[in-house]
Amino acid sequence: MQTFFAPGRTELGGNHTDHQNGRVLAAPVRLGVTAAVEPRDDTLVRIESEGYEAFTVDLRDLEPNEQEFGSSLALVRGVAAAIRKRGGSVSGFQAKVSSTLPDGGGLSSSAAFEILMARIWNSLDNGGRFTPVELAQIGQEAENLHFGKPSGLMDQLACAADGAVYVDFSTMEIRSIPADFGALGYVLSLTDTGGSHSGLTDAYAAIPADMNAVAKRFGKERLAQVDPEEFFQNRIPGIADDRAAHFFEENARVPLLASALERKDMAAYLKLMNESGRSSEQLLRNIKAENGDDRLEQGLKLAASLLDGVGAWRVHGGGFAGSVQALVPEDAFPDYKKAMEERFGQGKCRVTALA
Repeated sequence: MQTFFAPGRTELGGNHTDHQNGRVLAAPVRLGVTAAVEPRDDTLVRIESEGYEAFTVDLRDLEPNEQEFGSSLALVRGVAAAIRKRGGSVSGFQAKVSSTLPDGGGLSSSAAFEILMARIWNSLDNGGRFTPVELAQIGQEAENLHFGKPSGLMDQLACAADGAVYVDFSTMEIRSIPADFGALGYVLSLTDTGGSHSGLTDAYAAIPADMNAVAKRFGKERLAQVDPEEFFQNRIPGIADDRAAHFFEENARVPLLASALERKDMAAYLKLMNESGRSSEQLLRNIKAENGDDRLEQGLKLAASLLDGVGAWRVHGGGFAGSVQALVPEDAFPDYKKAMEERFGQGKCRVTALA
């Protein structure tokens, strides 16, 4: 029996920039998913996960199935299909999977599971031939085609990395970034506000669709190919152009965030992090979906009232539901945690320890 692990991830900068070939700053966390694996001599993959019903995937059928969208079964089938598409091999195995990632915690359990499956087959059947970037691309393809979520590559790449990374998806520049917030006197935390992501696929899909529509107006496929100055000179009113404006501003902000960490300049980092959060709220508008609940919105407002002038806060990840990310001075964190948990429930505000 072999044991495999894949971490969850946290987004530090670059909210909804990856699917436009933009820049991101992200990191794996210490929590993740683990699998105890035994090979089989047939074409079946049997997954048993704590707290979930076991399922089996037959590797003879790797076509996408819309009835499986949103399921772990779809991710297993999708990862296997993506590996075969790249000339790799997949064989049957059985695995007992456990997770330390909290439900609704915003640490991308789906990407972690994708990387876990990819690492299993990379080891068992492919001699480790696939690089971390290729494993991430395999996971993204599974999520896009089989899981039914039009995600970018940031989540998977962060889960496949060894530490915090700056990534420019236009050039595929990837470099390690020091991100030891504790050594700088701050606690990085996520508060799960309790909103459900179910039923939000259309809201998520609208963001890249709007951005792509703006790019095509300038004769390009993705916003990273559009000259920012040309866009701002020809910006027109409406949510699509607001979201494009967010992309250009956020994309310029990411290297500044990375530089601030490299210089250990927390004052600059906090300012940039708050600017990122305001841009997501005001331009990207991924805080509350139409007819959705307002728990994330209320969480951001509460964080603002607690941290104004001393820390930073922003939406974490896709948005519309989920988590508030915050950087809190160590001595202020107990009071921050108490206030957030009085509003959202015991254990909902957690320290995010980076790997």
